[in-house]
Order: sequence, then structure tokens, then C-alpha cells
Amino acid sequence: MVSEKKVGVLEGFKVFLMRGNVIDLAVAVVIGAAFTQIVNAVVKGLINPVVGAFGTKDLNKYTYCLKDPCKIDPKTGEAASGIPIMWGSVLSATLSFLITAAVVYFLMVLPMAKYLARRAAREAAKEGAKEVVELTELEVLKEIRDAVVAQRDSGSGRER
Repeated sequence: MVSEKKVGVLEGFKVFLMRGNVIDLAVAVVIGAAFTQIVNAVVKGLINPVVGAFGTKDLNKYTYCLKDPCKIDPKTGEAASGIPIMWGSVLSATLSFLITAAVVYFLMVLPMAKYLARRAAREAAKEGAKEVVELTELEVLKEIRDAVVAQRDSGSGRER
């Protein structure tokens, strides 16, 4: 009885792993991890220098002190005194998110949506062509039926 449960659990686990959703999710996580490096490089190599033209290249250095004096301990990187608001970190994370969202949308979502729309249009055109062919065949069959009925009626009229 115990071995039956183990086989059942193992089979269930195997079925779970072989579902398309799990594999798609695993691929998405791996691609997302690789994509994170690209986004970080874009932020460090492009965005930070542009922002640096107006101030510092490191957005994390943009802070506001809520309670003076704000001093950061150089060993730990944490506030030694005061209450610093690290709005530069929030700005950096927001820019990273917006860049990621834009790249995902313009390089992945938009092309896939266009592809699926074209594919659906082609399938609809094929279905429309089938309907036209079917309607044409139906019309031909109706004409044949009418001709046979007319021929039968005219033939039966001669015999009378």
C-alpha cells in the first residue's frame, strides 16, 4: 500500500512537471534573470550617465535628510545619525522597472500580438473561403435539385 502511494505521488509529480505551464514558467524565470543583467547594464551605462549630466552618476547618492544631521557610516553604508530619505534609490528602481516594461512590451508583447493578429486574420480568411466554397456548393446543389424537380414535374406532365 505504501509503495502504491509513492508511485502515485511520483507519477503525479511527473505529470505536474511535464505540464506546459511549469516548463514555460521555468523558461520565463531563466530569461528574466538574463534580462535583468541587460536592464542593469542599460541603467548603469546609459541612464545613470544622462542623469549624471545634471548631477551625480550614482542615483543612490540622491538623498534627503528628514532629521539633521544625516551621516552615513562608511563601513556599513547605513545611517549613523539623522533620518535619510533615499529617493535616488527609488528613482533608480523606477527607471529600471520602466525600461524593463518598455523593452518587454516593444520587443516581446507587441510583436507577438501582431503575429497572433495576422495568424487569426489568415485563419479567418481561410474559414471565410471555406464558407464561400460551401455556399457555392450548396447553391449548385440547390440548382441541381430544382432542375431535377422541374424535370420530374415536366416529365409527369407529359404522361398525363
